[in-house]
Formats: sequence, C-alpha cells, structure tokens
Amino acid sequence: MIIDKNKRTLTSSGFHVSQDAPVNTDNPIPTPEAPAPDVLRVAYMEIQVTDLAASREFYVDILGLHVTYEDDNEIYLRSAEEFIHHNLVLKQGDVAAVGAFSYRVRSPEDVDKAETFYTELGCRVERRADGFVRGIGDSVRVEDPLGFPYEFFYDVDHVERLAWRYDLHIPGELVRLDHFNQVTPDVPRAARYMQDLGFRITEEISDSDGTVYAAWMRRKPTVHDTAMTGGDGPRMHHVAFATHEKHNILAICDKLGALRRSDAIERGPGRHGVSNAFYLYLRDPDGHRVEIYTQDYWTGDPDNPVVSWDVHDNQRRDWWGTPVVPSWYTDASLVLDLDGKPQKVVERTEEKEMDVTIGADGFSYTRADDEKDMPDWKKGEFKLGHQL
Repeated sequence: MIIDKNKRTLTSSGFHVSQDAPVNTDNPIPTPEAPAPDVLRVAYMEIQVTDLAASREFYVDILGLHVTYEDDNEIYLRSAEEFIHHNLVLKQGDVAAVGAFSYRVRSPEDVDKAETFYTELGCRVERRADGFVRGIGDSVRVEDPLGFPYEFFYDVDHVERLAWRYDLHIPGELVRLDHFNQVTPDVPRAARYMQDLGFRITEEISDSDGTVYAAWMRRKPTVHDTAMTGGDGPRMHHVAFATHEKHNILAICDKLGALRRSDAIERGPGRHGVSNAFYLYLRDPDGHRVEIYTQDYWTGDPDNPVVSWDVHDNQRRDWWGTPVVPSWYTDASLVLDLDGKPQKVVERTEEKEMDVTIGADGFSYTRADDEKDMPDWKKGEFKLGHQL
C-alpha cells in the first residue's frame, strides 16, 4: 500500500486525495547515506531499433521530430521547444530495446552525487567524461536496483530552440519530452526507491486489499517524469512527447489515417482519468510505444495532494470509460544492460491490472455505489470474454 486508506479523502470526482508520505514496502531497497543527485527532469531516451530508415520515417517524416544529427547508424532528434542537443536517440541494433532513460541534473556536482549514490547501492556504475552519446558531456550510467539503464548528466551542447520557427511546425507538432513509463514487478518497492532519489508521488492505482498497480512520480512540476507500472519487468512501457493542445493530437490521427498508417494507433485518442491528460498511444515500426500527451496539471506546491484511484474504477485509465486494448497492458520494450544485452524479465507475482479489470473474471464500475454490472456494450470488444 502506497497511501494509508485512513488518511485519504474522497473527492466529488470519485477518486481519493491525501498527502505524500514515505512508501511502506515489505522488500525495500536500502536507502543510501549518500545524498541523491538533484534531478531536474527527463531529458532523453536512447532506443535501439532494427530498421533505422523505417524509424526515421516514423519519427521524422510522420511525427515531425527535428534532426540534430544523423549518420548510417544513429539519429538524434529533438522536439520544437528543446534547447539541449536531443530528446531521443535512435540507434541501429539487432534487437528492439531501450539503452538509456536519461535525466538532467542541476549541476556538475550532482553527477558526482549520482555516481556515489549508486555505488553505495552496489549497482554497476560507469562514468564517461565525454559522455556516452553525442551532445552530452560528463555522464554517469547505472544499472539501477530495478534493472533499468539510468543516466545522469549536466553538461550538454545547446542547439537552437525551434519554438519560433512556425514555418517548420506541423499541425501535430511535438513540443517537449514529457515522461517515461517503466514496467516493474513490485510497484511499492520501485516507488520507495524513487522517493529516495528525490521523486514525489502524484497519483497511484490500488485496490481495497492494498495491491498497488501503478504509481506516477515527478521531479518537474507536472504529473510525472516517470511512472512505475506493475508488470513483468524491467521493461519500458512508453516514452511520451507533449503537444500544446488536444487538436494537435487529432491532427496526428488524421495524418496517420491519410497515410494509411492507422495501424500505428494502439489506443486513443482519449482523456486519462489519471493525470487528466489528453492522450494517444502509437507503436513505432519496432513496436516501441510512444504516447502523445497534453493538458495535465501543475504539481509544484510542496503540499500537492496525491490522487488515489481504485483499480476497478472504469474511468481511471480513460475518463470516458473507453475500454483498454489488452496489448497496452501486456506489451512493453526490453531494456539493455550497460553491455548492450537485454535484461532478464522477471514475472510480476501480484495480481495484474488487466486480469482484475478487463480479464474474463475481472470487473470495472462507472459508479462505485451501483450494484449493477457494467452493460455488455460498454465492456466493448476489449473486455476478454466479450469480444465482438
């Protein structure tokens, strides 16, 4: 349990709120005595792709990300409002996987702190004064206690911010890297470790028995820089880019339809209950999941309330109650160790969100006090056992 049920207040919107507190877990990762680095925000993700040309077509020609550098083996991309060298690195490889979840820290001294913090945890740690990729200087990469390849850096090449270059913008312009989403078997264990790293919980999904299915955590003052989703892991659920408005997301859908690429749309468009954001989930040519995201809310106050959702609330994942396609729960990308080899995936032993909600024996409700079962037509083709 992340939030004590006795300390939560029911809102008129149907979810509970409370104050952030240290997570209780039966299997905690030790808290280092060394101070954590001061993480500013998500900065970039490095992903390995099996067909660089096909990935370029998807991310550049269709989604409109801007090329900072490219050669035959890698492409560096950034969003319109970014001034650091890149937000996404595509690298040609034999297996589709994630090579780095990268965070920018506040100062060069915080790179030192990252090295010390993870060394004390007993993690594998590597540091390169010239960085691991183009455009990034002194950096630390680690295989973190959850098995994810994390990176921390401060020094970076600046590039032109293209926010004013409206001649380059497309109707579905991606303006910022917003967040990561990580799949891990034990969410409370992951959330407590991230609290030790200085992250704060903004929202969570749990049930009345105390099983936690997901937690959203932030450094910048939005809903999240990353989320921990319960499942077989370590894997990457998605990387998310923000647009200014929801009409930008609709424009991406229209473009994909016009190009006869609508099969790249996995889920949405819609509005999340969690985060309140408007969303669209896409799959790139390798199956890496990309979320297009806009209109979440400010979380920067020190007493920002934590939002708690019942896993059976049908409006938690989609505010309109639209059914969730099963692949969104089951599929995710492998992650690499520091040698570039896929990490072993560990099975989640607790109940899974799909099984207790859209699984054949699962259930969801629209109104918590309504004893009637949800109508079959609302369960949709994605309710297992109720396919059309």
